[in-house]
Amino acid sequence: MKIATATLIEATAFNNDVAKGIIARVLIGRNDGAPFCMRMFEIAPNGHTPRHMHDWEHEMFCHAGQGEVFGDGRWNPIATGSVVFVKGGEEHQIRNTSDKPLVIICLIPSGVPEL
Repeated sequence: MKIATATLIEATAFNNDVAKGIIARVLIGRNDGAPFCMRMFEIAPNGHTPRHMHDWEHEMFCHAGQGEVFGDGRWNPIATGSVVFVKGGEEHQIRNTSDKPLVIICLIPSGVPEL
């Protein structure tokens, strides 16, 4: 069993041309023996993930804040309580459109890059 405080788990920061203002944490993953990976992304105001695609899906839950997810060729609004399913092979990106942090919990399958 693992019980931890999410904000105390080791963080990786991304802040460059393709990913701006991101703090990412692997909450549960391969090191825990889990058959999936649960990650938490804290996206700063005006921050964004890279626009990308890959073979695996994402299941996402917006824990706090508001922003937009790019999918189906357009920007789609999200806010606290929103859920998002991104299919494998679908181009996607998340951006924070507010002046407060956007916190996303994201699940991915095991065996793919965790961050």
